[in-house]
Formats: sequence, C-alpha cells, structure tokens
Amino acid sequence: MAVVITSLILFLIGLVLGGGGIWLASLGGSWYYIIAGIAFLVAAWLLYRRKSMALWLYAAIVIGTLCWAVWETGFDWWELGPRGGIIVLIALWLLTPWARRGLAGPDGRAPLILAVLASIGVAGYSMTTDPKDIAGELNTDKVTPTADLGGNVPAGEWHYYGRTQYGQRYSPLDQITPENVANLQPAWTYRTGDVKGPDDISETTYQVTALKIADTLYICTPHNFAIAIDAASGKEKWRFDPKIKLNKDRQHQTCRGVSYYADAKIAAGQPCAARIYLPTSDARLIALDAANGQVCPTFAESGTLNLLANMPYPKPGYYYSTSAPLIVANKIIVGGAVNDNYSTQEPSGVIRAFDVDTGAVIWNWDSGNPDQTTPLAPDQTYTHNSPNMWSTASADEKLGLLYVPLGNQTPDQLGLGRSANVEKFSSSITALDLNTGQLRWVRQTVHHDLWDMDVPAQPTLVDITTAGGVVPALVGPTKQGDLYVLDRRSGEPIVPVNEVPAPGGAIEGDHTSPTQPASDLSFNPKPLTGADMWGITMFDQLACRIEFLKLRYEGRYTPPSLQGSLIYPGNFGTFNWGGVAVDPVRQVMFGMPTYLAFISRLVPRADVPPPGDTKGSEQGLNRNDGAPYAVILKPFLSPLGIPCQAPPWGYVAGVDLRTGKIVYKHRNGTVYDMTPLPLPFKVGVPGIGGPMITAGGVAFLGAAVDDFFRAYDLTTGRQLWQTRLPAGGQSTPMTYTVADGRQFVVIVAGGHGSVGTKPGDYVMAYTLPK
Repeated sequence: MAVVITSLILFLIGLVLGGGGIWLASLGGSWYYIIAGIAFLVAAWLLYRRKSMALWLYAAIVIGTLCWAVWETGFDWWELGPRGGIIVLIALWLLTPWARRGLAGPDGRAPLILAVLASIGVAGYSMTTDPKDIAGELNTDKVTPTADLGGNVPAGEWHYYGRTQYGQRYSPLDQITPENVANLQPAWTYRTGDVKGPDDISETTYQVTALKIADTLYICTPHNFAIAIDAASGKEKWRFDPKIKLNKDRQHQTCRGVSYYADAKIAAGQPCAARIYLPTSDARLIALDAANGQVCPTFAESGTLNLLANMPYPKPGYYYSTSAPLIVANKIIVGGAVNDNYSTQEPSGVIRAFDVDTGAVIWNWDSGNPDQTTPLAPDQTYTHNSPNMWSTASADEKLGLLYVPLGNQTPDQLGLGRSANVEKFSSSITALDLNTGQLRWVRQTVHHDLWDMDVPAQPTLVDITTAGGVVPALVGPTKQGDLYVLDRRSGEPIVPVNEVPAPGGAIEGDHTSPTQPASDLSFNPKPLTGADMWGITMFDQLACRIEFLKLRYEGRYTPPSLQGSLIYPGNFGTFNWGGVAVDPVRQVMFGMPTYLAFISRLVPRADVPPPGDTKGSEQGLNRNDGAPYAVILKPFLSPLGIPCQAPPWGYVAGVDLRTGKIVYKHRNGTVYDMTPLPLPFKVGVPGIGGPMITAGGVAFLGAAVDDFFRAYDLTTGRQLWQTRLPAGGQSTPMTYTVADGRQFVVIVAGGHGSVGTKPGDYVMAYTLPK
C-alpha cells in the first residue's frame, strides 16, 4: 500500500510540475519544471510497476534539481531550500523499507543515498555562507570632533523628532557601548491605554518618537492624546484628550510626534512658558502648557489652530498632520498628509509657517503656486491637489534654509494633465527661505512620478569632509533606494547624480520621462528575474514564476498598465518615513533598506465598482474619483501570502559619507512573527520605522515585522542585543539621561496596521544596571 500511495504522490507532483511548467515555458520561463514533471511521472509509473529503476531515476531528479538550483541561485540556503526541500524529503522516504517493499531490479539505494548526501552537503555549506551579505567596517575616526549637531540641545535631552533641527537621530551620549549593551534591562513600561479598536481604520499605527525635555518625556498616541511621562520612573504626569472623532475617510490614524518650544519672553514657571504642540488627525494644531497639559489660550483661536483654513475641498478626513511640525526661528512649520488616490478633488499640499506664539500665518509656500508666499486673504484658497509634505522638514538656521521632502500629486499612478509646477516639484527635496518661504533650490528625485515615490523622510543635515574641504551637506533617503547627498546651500550633488534611461510605454494620453535621476549612492536592488521568484515550496515558487511573467516588468520605473505592472522597489519604499541616522562626528550613516515588490494595475473608470463603505486605502482598489482610471495596488505575494521575491526583504546597512560607499549590509530580522510557528530564522524581513545611533558606537532599531528591539555595532553592523517587545515596534527610538546620570533608551511598541504587526500601547524604557 505504501508503494501505491507513494507512486500516486509522485504522479500528482508530476502533473502539477508538468502542467505548470508548460504554462511557464509558454510565457518564456524556465523549462526545468516540464523536465522535472515528466521525470516525476515516469518515476511514479516505475514505482507503481515495482521497478527499482524508480530509485535510479529519482536520484537523477535529486542531482538534476541540485545542479539547476545552484546554477540559478548560487549557495544561498534560503533560495536552495524551496527548490529541493520536498524532493529531498521524498528521497528520504524512498529509502525506507516501506517505500521499497517489493521492488525488483538493480538496487537503486546507493545512487539515491549519494544524491541525498550531495544535497545535504550543499545545504550544509550554504548555511555557512551568505552571498547577499556585505561585510566591512565603518571608520572609527572622530573626523569632526566638534561636529555641528544642529542647535543647542543638551546632551541628555531630545527636543525634536530627529533630536535637533538637523534630523540626525544621533545622540552624543556614550554610556552604552558595544561592550556593555548586552546588559541592557527594562527600566520601566508605561501603557497609554490608546489601542486600536474594532471601528478603527486598518492603518491605525503607533509610530511616535518621544521628546525629552528636563525630566519629562512627551508623546502622542494614534488617537492624538498628548501625554507627559516622568523620564526616570515612567509615571504619567498629565494627559490631554483632543476628543477627535473617528472618520472612515482617513487613510491613517497615527501620530509620529509632538513639537516643543520654550518661550524666552515668558519667565520660567509661568503658564505656557514652555509649550507642546499637538497635531491631530482632524486637522487641528493645539498648543499645550508643557508643565500641566492645559491649553494655551493665546495661541490661535483659544489654543487651537484650524489647519483647514484657506483649503480647497476641506472635506473631513482628507487632510491632517501625521508627523511632528518643525519649530525653528520662532516659526512652526506645518505640512500635511492628503489621502492618496481617493479623488482628484484633494486639499492643497501647502507648507505653512505660523508664528509660534500667536498662530498667525507668516508665509505659505504652495508648490502649485510657488511664487506667492505672502499669506492669503480669508476668501482665497491654495492650489488643490498640489504635492505635499507628509513627513517632517529640517532646517539650518545659520543658512536661513528650510528643507522640505515633497510627495506626489494624487492620483500617484496617473500623470495626465499635471501642471508645470507639479512636474517641477513632485517627489523632490526643496529648499525654502526660512524667513520668507521663497524658493531657493529644488532637487527632483523622480521625473513625472507614476509610482508613488514620494520623498518620504526628513532630510538629514550633516557637514561632510570632501576633497574640496568641509561642505554643509544634506542626506535625503528615497523610496526607490537612492540616497541623495547634496550641498545643502545649493542642492548640487556631492555624490554624483546621473540621468539614466528609463522604460517607456505609458497608457494612452500619458507619458513617461525618457530618463530618471540616479544617485551613485544607492540601495536600488538588481532587476528581478524568474530565478528570483521564491516560495516555501517549489509549488508556490512555480506559481510566483508564472505570475511574474504575466506582469509587465522592465526594471525600475516600469509604468503602470492595464495588464498589471511589477513595481520594484515598491511604494512601501526602500526607505520610508523612518529615514536614516547619521553620526556627524564619524561622518557615517546607518539605515534599514527594505525590499518589497508591488503590483500596480490600472482599472478603466467604466470597470470600477460602486463605492462601498470605504473609498479605498493604500492597498487594494484605489478609486481615484474624477480620474479616468482607478488603480489596484498590492504587494507581490505568493498563494501562501508571502513575498514572491526571494529574501532578504530587509537589511541593516552602513555608509561612509565621505566616500559615498556602502560599507556593510546584513540581513535583519526573523520570521518569528510571520509564520504560524515562532521560528527564529534570520531571513531578513521588511520593516517600517527608523534607526537611532549614539556616540557610544551603538545603533538601535525596532521597525522589523518581528516584534523585537535590537542594538547593533555601528562600526560593523553586527547585532549585539535584542529584546522581545509586547507589540510591533514600528517607531523610531530615542535616548536620554536622567538625574542620576543613567542613560535610557526608549521605544514605543504599538504595532502597524498595514504590515499586520501586533497592536499595543506600550512605551518601553531600557537602561544598564546601576
């Protein structure tokens, strides 16, 4: 009976591989599956006829598959395993007495044993090597011992989203080092009580980076509570509830940070001498007394600024701030998120500078009308649907410049009818005069963006030593993987940027740019091929290969299409809002490049179903009301729901900014929380969130879709420590000291709705033992 069942299994495998292989070959793919399918069918027939030649043939299948797999992938265990795992398991079964009972003819055990041993040998060797790894060491020289950190922030504090106006995510604290970081232990845990509820939108996320001023931490929550916490004990000092209402039209329910300002005109200890500014998801900006959380009534209208003023199409849920405003030169700089791909009737992406004391508009820069920066009259409106800043700006007060990361115009995947200003400013890093809002320079990172390649992260400012001397620089990470290293005075490249040919063939009425900018410092991955398709087994890998060849794909910047286009890197971003961290003393950078392919398929308006309860999100059907096409966006996943492209999907990486070279790149994260069983396999998983580095030479990062918080040696990128988080850590950590001199590291663990990590409401603090 065992022989009959085994032959039936081989027969069914042969049918699947053969049938799927014919389909794949008809699309221009590998012929291996046809050959393997035929071999399985013949082996099934021989086994059914009780012929020992079945074992000889199966040994040939094992060896043939092994040679083909190594030829396609090299010695990468994670790519070899799916190709041969089931085949080797069947070979082991065929060597048992039950599977061989009654077989006649020359004994086929020896060749099959040799084939299995060869496979095990290759597997064993591949587990000791990683062809995707780049090993190296960043310099440890203090190139600029008195580096400009961007403002007068005390060493033990964290006053801005990126610690200073420069957005470096670097702390000069050095108590925690590579030698002692493994001794970190929990100091305290605080729970906000704000958790994702059953009526919340899917992308309810907790992404805040805490501020630390004096002895207090300041945070916000997904539903926009502002909370003050004692930095040493984790005890709540006060909380403020803005009483926002849920709105299904919002794409995001999140808060990445609050802003802090100390008013030199008000004596310390007086009401609102120091203030916390809270952005809300119903488009308000609220000024709170940092001492007690009371509203500061002299700001704007009784303490609240209406961010929908002068907005076209001021529909609830379509415009709000998810990121912390930047306070600089007595101005509070506010951008906003608009709903991607809901409608062409969207609010403006205007950037506004408000008086930090009164809330009055000082200037407004609207990328749709960039020359008029004087405040509008009450009856005027900004340009609707202009490129926006949904992330955070950075600033250099000495140069008098503000650096703005801009997104794209909705719809992201359609370029029909865009204005000259949209074409100029979309998906760019733009420098504005800090005092007037006038344009100083613009550096576009994508021409005629059809891929949602917003500049997603706060630009990081750092002075870099070049052959021509020390240059005030800007590092701008992008979704497509390029890192722009620019002279922040002029926007001119320090690391070369070239125009390279790009695919054409947009839909009728649209066009593509014949070239696209490409930085010489880039984490842009190699173009995908059929050999890069992946699966847990050879069956879902075969399905991914077929799907890959059904899609349009001509490399980076393949235009969206009616048949469906593969977009890689996808709009999730190689880098997203978490950005990068820079050590300005060593002039090195630490980041977390992520790789996930997406599918973009245009849907003619006549084929778009009527709206249901929601208008769409960033995944699934995006309606693009008012445009001739909707778009379906989704990650490129196998039938089992895992990425079709082979891992790694996530790395940690180090860059020497003086040379513009990638020094190391290592897989980051495990599939512990991606599989039904908690498997600690270090595959290299996606992540969203940001890193933080310290003068002690340690980098800290949560972000990965497994629920761990990790520390790395900044010099080598090797992991030094990890701790389990009670929820997803899709936020950026920070660090500070308390009165007794101890250095604390804090991360928020609350999960991310889009990537499916565990929701929570935790603020976690760690320190070394006393």
